[in-house]
Amino acid sequence: MGEPANSSAIAAAFADGPAYVPYLVVGDPDYESSKAYVEALDRGGADVIELGLPFSEPIAEGSTIQEALVRSLDAGMTPERFFAFAEDLDVDAALVCMTYYNLIYQYGEGEGPRPFVERAAAAEIQGLVVPDLPAEEADPLREACDEFGLDLVFIVAPTTRADRLDRLMERVSGYVYVQARLGTTGARDDVSDQTTASLDRLREYDVPKAVGFGISSGEHAERIVAGGADGIIVGSALVDIVAEGVAEDLPTAAVADRLEALSRELTEGAERGRRSRAEATESV
Repeated sequence: MGEPANSSAIAAAFADGPAYVPYLVVGDPDYESSKAYVEALDRGGADVIELGLPFSEPIAEGSTIQEALVRSLDAGMTPERFFAFAEDLDVDAALVCMTYYNLIYQYGEGEGPRPFVERAAAAEIQGLVVPDLPAEEADPLREACDEFGLDLVFIVAPTTRADRLDRLMERVSGYVYVQARLGTTGARDDVSDQTTASLDRLREYDVPKAVGFGISSGEHAERIVAGGADGIIVGSALVDIVAEGVAEDLPTAAVADRLEALSRELTEGAERGRRSRAEATESV
């Protein structure tokens, strides 16, 4: 298999690093509010935005994101509405679709990933994250992504071992999603010590490393970037804000302001981490 294609938009997002990569479920709690929330992330400094396309059995997600996926599905989100949503957005950040392989495989006429990838490319989505797709079974999707110029992002867990890691890293492009801890997604009050070990295992691979699972503050972002990450991925902490807005019946603008504010805190923390890492390198 040849070298994977790369999205120039995602490459550019990591070029000046560190990249801020937020995640929200599209259509949560409704189409128009969700659009305002994603655009707030962009104003807050997002470099890449992961857009969650809901699936009824999200095995990698914790309760926070599962509840968001249910709200989105209840509000009528479908793959076609998802693509229309991406086309409606007014953002500068590169867009990545995060979903499960069954939706990709079953989309369009016949079976196989190509129709989904073709439609995603038409909607100016630059990459895919597919949590339930093993690297050993990814070649058809990798080939479709190469044909239409999309990146295919894989998740590396602390337990991903050498032979499987090599197969995965042969197929990844854009960035690798480094899982900071074991378990399902969810905001945490601390940052796992496994993160440094995970980054150390990946240093030989020439692809940006973005760390996710548990990041919820500027301090977390600072520590992770100072420890060697090329980017931070933040999901549950942002989805929590949307859920609070639903629970408290807040105006869309108020929730968007909170999302933008946390995004600015996270980007500022990541920048502090970059400066700290540069200073440490200069002092050696």
